[in-house]
Amino acid sequence: MFFKEFEIRWSDLDANRHLANSAYINFMSHTRMAYLGQLGFTQKSMAEHNIGPVVFYEHMYYFKEVFAGKPVKVSLGFKGMSEDGMFFEFEHDFYDSKGKNFARCQMMGAWIDLKERKLIGLPQEFLDAFERMEKTDDFKVLTKADTRKFVQIPKDL
Repeated sequence: MFFKEFEIRWSDLDANRHLANSAYINFMSHTRMAYLGQLGFTQKSMAEHNIGPVVFYEHMYYFKEVFAGKPVKVSLGFKGMSEDGMFFEFEHDFYDSKGKNFARCQMMGAWIDLKERKLIGLPQEFLDAFERMEKTDDFKVLTKADTRKFVQIPKDL
């Protein structure tokens, strides 16, 4: 499993002096992009293919507060991907300096063609890179139906 370690900075705290919601999101995206960079998904390679990741949802579960002063680790678990690579699902766990799990996030997203602004499957070189990625025990091949499991419909004013 891939881990990224972070020092909690003053700017990562909220008014209650614990890790702010926005810091969780930033730590997770940094962890994902660090790992994807190791697989070859760099800013340069994504720009060459004119693709970028989009997030559909991030469901956070908080188990315990965490405060500044000690490093935290964020894991990355590869939970699912569609056959064409368009859709992906990751799980992040947050651990304190003693290895205690203080939060978890399940997230799903997709890849978008940055010119057409439409969802797109991945080029073969990126599919091959994901094939090398360690998968969780409950890894699943995703379908479009999986992206609709938390049906939410916009309600305009």
